[in-house]
Amino acid sequence: MRRHTRPLERAVVFAVVWWVVAEADPEGWVFGIPFVGLATVASLKLTPTRSWRIRPAGALRYAWYFVHQSVMGGIDVALRAIKPSMPIDPMIFRYRMRLVPEHARVLFADTVSLLPGTLSTGFEGDSMTLHVLDRELPVEQSLRDVERRVADLFGLTLSAEGGNLLACENITGGECR
Repeated sequence: MRRHTRPLERAVVFAVVWWVVAEADPEGWVFGIPFVGLATVASLKLTPTRSWRIRPAGALRYAWYFVHQSVMGGIDVALRAIKPSMPIDPMIFRYRMRLVPEHARVLFADTVSLLPGTLSTGFEGDSMTLHVLDRELPVEQSLRDVERRVADLFGLTLSAEGGNLLACENITGGECR
């Protein structure tokens, strides 16, 4: 049913946009009707269809987590910058993701960058590389938690394989623990 309502939804959006641009002048519809029709057709032809959906309950849970982690991540970095007593022992990790679809992996990587002391730096196959400010942070547990939350958001099942740190490299020159 959703597929059949897409043209109507877009036409309504473009009609509202035209109404605002024309300052609600009824004479503006002489040009507005063709504009709405052409804009609707163009948007349907040029915009790829999404093969995924966002679950409303999952979106609410993810939003709360996202805001909380954003604040905590900011506080963590600020404290490490102003308090020399807080540990900074940076590491580079590779994490084998359990999320399969690309859109979920991208959101996962973006979310990981908001966790306290972490920054995703790239993908290679089913692995993500990330920088961590302190090797003692519970990185693997945090990454698994984020994966579960992203999967919940999109209604996905996590792959049975993965969910583990593949390798790490101490960027200060020491040995990897």
